[in-house]
Amino acid sequence: MTYFRRRTALPLAGLIALAAHLFVAAPAAAQNLGALAAEPVSLPDMSLGSPNAPVTIIEYSSMTCSHCAIFEQNTFPMIKSRYIDTGQVRFVFREFPIDNNAIGASMMARCIGNDDPARYFGAVDSLFRQEDQLVNNAMNTLKWIGSQSGLSDTEINNCLNDQDLYQKLDADRKIAADLVKIDQAPTFFINGRKYLGNMPADQMDGIIRSALRR
Repeated sequence: MTYFRRRTALPLAGLIALAAHLFVAAPAAAQNLGALAAEPVSLPDMSLGSPNAPVTIIEYSSMTCSHCAIFEQNTFPMIKSRYIDTGQVRFVFREFPIDNNAIGASMMARCIGNDDPARYFGAVDSLFRQEDQLVNNAMNTLKWIGSQSGLSDTEINNCLNDQDLYQKLDADRKIAADLVKIDQAPTFFINGRKYLGNMPADQMDGIIRSALRR
């Protein structure tokens, strides 16, 4: 497995060109950070909830981020049961890996999910529950989670050596940093408004309720 090795990064000019087709036709006033955050780039969005929900939450997150793990375990279940499952919120999870172990975790979640949001978010939940192990013993943890999710050893190896997937994750991370100005995880956009850092359930609940009233 080679995802820990340094890969050749795509140049910023190439990243901007990759994103430009999504934004070039939009009026200049719409090209704010919230509008940029709303558009997927290299990889398709992984989301839960109705596409017609009145509130959209976009989370930029890293699976080796302790604050992200706390949010996922303590606040996200409330959001899901109270707002996502009732059609009031669409929740989008954007990978913003802060280190190589997080890149490996993001690759594993994508492979387990295989474009199925329910499987993807199940894998994300499993990975966040192993956040300490991901930091300290990433390879064995990723192998274990992959096998627990039904992947064979060959599928796990192929996943973690998938150059195309790696480059897309790396490109999207750079676009998030350079264009959307993401510099920490977690970062949230709630109906286009930016919020930094982990938020407890009551704070997130208040923001969602306020957005629903607008």
